[in-house]
Amino acid sequence: MLSMWEELALIAKCATTDSRSAFERLVVEYSPELRRYLMNLTLGDASLTDDLAQDTFLKAYMSIRSFQGLSRFKTWLFRIAINEYYAYVRKRREQRMDGMAETPVIECVTPLRNVEAGIDAQKCLAVLSETERSVVLLFYMNDLPIKEIVKITGMPEGTVKSHLSRAKVKMAKVFNV
Repeated sequence: MLSMWEELALIAKCATTDSRSAFERLVVEYSPELRRYLMNLTLGDASLTDDLAQDTFLKAYMSIRSFQGLSRFKTWLFRIAINEYYAYVRKRREQRMDGMAETPVIECVTPLRNVEAGIDAQKCLAVLSETERSVVLLFYMNDLPIKEIVKITGMPEGTVKSHLSRAKVKMAKVFNV
C-alpha cells in the first residue's frame, strides 16, 4: 500500500513529466479495488467492468494535472469511475428511448468460492438503483467512511445515509427479513 507521500510523489511525477511508469504504479496499486467495485456495480458484467476501468484510468491519466490533492488519489479515481458508470447508464437509457434494441442481459459469473453467497449478493445488488448500489458498495465492500463517500459521490452526507438506509430495507425484502 502506498503511503500518502509516495502517492503524492507519483502524482507529481505524472503531472510534471508525463511519467507513464509513475502512473503505472498508481494503476497497479488501485486497479484491483477499483475493478472489484466496478464488477459489483455492473452486476458481474466483466466486459463492461473492463471498459469502465480502462476509461477511468485513461481519464485520470489525461487529467492528472487537474488533481488538486484535496483528497486521496483513490477518492478522486473512484469519483471518475462513478461518473463513467453514470455516463454509461445515461447513454444506455437514451439508446433505449431512441428505439434501439435493449442491450442483452449477460449471464453473471461470480468468482466467489461460495457460489450461493455470490448469488445472494447479486440478488441484493440487483434490486438497488444505480445510486444506492454505488453507495452500498463503497460503504460495505470498500469499507469507506461516509465522509469519504460524500467526497466520491458529491452527495450530501444525509443523502448518502438515506441511500444506505433505503438500500438495507430493499435488500432485506429480497430474503423476506
